[in-house]
Amino acid sequence: MRRALAVLLTLCLANLSLLEAAAARAAAKSAAQGEEYYYEPFSPEQLDNLLAPIALYPDPLLSQVLVAATFVYDVDEAARWVRANGARGIDEQPWDVSVKAVAHYPTVIYMMADKIDWTTSLGQAYVNQSTDVMMSVQRLRRMARNVGNLVTTPQQQVFFEDDYIRIVPLEPAYIYVPVYDPYICYYRRPAWGLAITFGFGFLIGAWLNRDCDWHHHRIYYHGWQGPGWIDRSRPRVRITNVYVNNRYDNVLVNRNVIQRNVNVNNIDRYRSVHRDVNYNNIRDNNVRINRRNNVRVDERPARPPVNNRIINRNIDTTNPRLEQYRGREGAIRPARPAPAPQPQPQVRPQAPVRPAPAPPVRPAPAPPAARPAPAPAPRPAPHVFGRTEGNFDPRASSQRGQSSRQQMSQPRPAPRSAPPPRAQSKPAPAPRGGERRKP
Repeated sequence: MRRALAVLLTLCLANLSLLEAAAARAAAKSAAQGEEYYYEPFSPEQLDNLLAPIALYPDPLLSQVLVAATFVYDVDEAARWVRANGARGIDEQPWDVSVKAVAHYPTVIYMMADKIDWTTSLGQAYVNQSTDVMMSVQRLRRMARNVGNLVTTPQQQVFFEDDYIRIVPLEPAYIYVPVYDPYICYYRRPAWGLAITFGFGFLIGAWLNRDCDWHHHRIYYHGWQGPGWIDRSRPRVRITNVYVNNRYDNVLVNRNVIQRNVNVNNIDRYRSVHRDVNYNNIRDNNVRINRRNNVRVDERPARPPVNNRIINRNIDTTNPRLEQYRGREGAIRPARPAPAPQPQPQVRPQAPVRPAPAPPVRPAPAPPAARPAPAPAPRPAPHVFGRTEGNFDPRASSQRGQSSRQQMSQPRPAPRSAPPPRAQSKPAPAPRGGERRKP
């Protein structure tokens, strides 16, 4: 009996050790997954600052912008395409359907591509905090409505639906993108003019196939079936299977956007609603991403911004690329491209130049015999270190200097021309026999 109890106890202890080992492995795996997928969320104040530039967009356009922000690479390619080709060929591109929809509105796709760090942060927030993002939009809309800036206009309709503010297009064929300053629109009425203005209208097409469901805090695919603005615009829209398709019933986002590094310096400027907000969570997420990807970054403090109005107006002093090579030893600078060889001008072969015949040189007449000049009297050598020079006459030296200067100042006489050659008289021939001389 005791032996059976001992065996049973041994089996229980062995099973307990196996369970503890399995629990430890599960804990290690969950910790590793937590390290890999850890994400420090945005606070409500940070979300308000990030969403302030687009919170007053119409719901159909806002829903496409939030989803397209998760496809950062597609946004960059779409902006390049639209700048080069316009709206031609957008439907045939391999981008996500949300990026195709936003690409039909150039001002919006340009803004997202030019502020790619802001777009990335917006996409990361929507992937991990979709409900918080939708609630932040409603908070901002209430702020703008309470100060009297968010009202119904000929371009858009603003109304309450179960305590949620909706913004939809008013015209059936056109949608307008609002333009406003977040530093003013959410706090006060402007001193003159309107807080929200509109440019020219964009066509409402089949690409606006999504809308905001504020009750469930989500974005859904309507397939151009529904009341309100959908019913008004459907007769004007050409429905195609590029945008109206059953495969869009589930709204998909790109969750890999959370693995993308964000430049914190480009996000710190978004403080239009809450001024005393920092973005340390983005910096922590960048450290996690770099550790996971084995990327070593420079952790030195950033250079303080240049406090010069002229420089700040013309140069973005917060751009980290300015510090890429400045003030670092051993930095590999990009080699300057070698100058392209310039084409040498073609030299046409010239015909050989024949030398001109030299004129016959006639011997010049011999000059008349010159009188021999008198030999100069020998001068005694001067005494260099002596103070007295017995044979030196300063008056004679001064006279010789004056005469030489006078001779140099006189003009040189013109050279004499050679005298013309004299005609040589030929001797008369001797008379022959039988001939008479002429008188």
